[in-house]
Amino acid sequence: MAGYVARSMADVKTIAVVGSTGAQGGGLVRAILDDPKGTFKVRALTRDGNSEKARTLMSAGAEIVPTDIDDAESVRRAFEDAYGVYCVTFYWDHMSPEKELQQARDMAEAAKAAGVQHVVWSTLEDTRLRVPLESNQMPTLMGKYKTPHLDAKGEANHFFTDLGLPVTFLLTSFYWDNFIHFGMGPAKGPDGRYDITLPMGDKPLPGMAAEDIGRCAFGLFMQGDSWKGQTVGVAGEHLTGDEMAAAFSDVLGREVLYNAVSPETYRGFGFPGADDLGNMFQYKRDFNDEYCAARSLDVSRSLNPNLQTFREWLAANRSAFDQA
Repeated sequence: MAGYVARSMADVKTIAVVGSTGAQGGGLVRAILDDPKGTFKVRALTRDGNSEKARTLMSAGAEIVPTDIDDAESVRRAFEDAYGVYCVTFYWDHMSPEKELQQARDMAEAAKAAGVQHVVWSTLEDTRLRVPLESNQMPTLMGKYKTPHLDAKGEANHFFTDLGLPVTFLLTSFYWDNFIHFGMGPAKGPDGRYDITLPMGDKPLPGMAAEDIGRCAFGLFMQGDSWKGQTVGVAGEHLTGDEMAAAFSDVLGREVLYNAVSPETYRGFGFPGADDLGNMFQYKRDFNDEYCAARSLDVSRSLNPNLQTFREWLAANRSAFDQA
């Protein structure tokens, strides 16, 4: 019996997860570990294998592999013998589209070298396909981008297809976690009112809990062949600024209003990346029907039956807003 168990465990397929201690990757790692069927083993790739988050994952049963995604050989070693890999880049750590492109290329080449059978690449739209560089619809940034943190991911898609990889392109949505970690939560103004400020006009914004992106990715790996070669977008809800403000008001027990500013105003706020984010929101506003249609709520829930609504996410994270 012991030999049978050992062989069975050896046959379990490994998913290598880039960014395993981050928002998206962490959600995928936990989904794999929480799977009562034990369908996959998880190889958690992280820059610091001794971090508290990494040690927590290891104690839960993950294989921890220290990996530097700026080192192509490190990525290649981390992908060896994996059935599947989850690839994601971290633009806001360095704000360099060129670095993001190189990281994506290295991951694609490592996946090819390892003979990986399913790649899930966390990507976004290349906004230049809708708003060419010569267009005055929104400013051109860094000389060759409209929305750098979107465009580089979309441009990188071809690294995976050029190599003939069995890839699923996972279009992500606005992280509701940005209301906590990116300074976008309700802010008290001089008049004493609390506002959330977004340049979306009256258009809905597809959003979701960051961990649910990883759990949707788990659904893609579970469903396997049906998603290889496909593009799928995910979201928890499509909500207008007024709808999100109403949810904040109800959950926090104080009035929160939606401050709808123009993209021009948002780009001028002056914080690092304000111009990039201003263009991003404008793109989502100006091409709203297409952007929302690419992120089906029904498909998202089919991948992750426990997908959180905004109010559920707010209730679970209410304490993060108590000091606002």
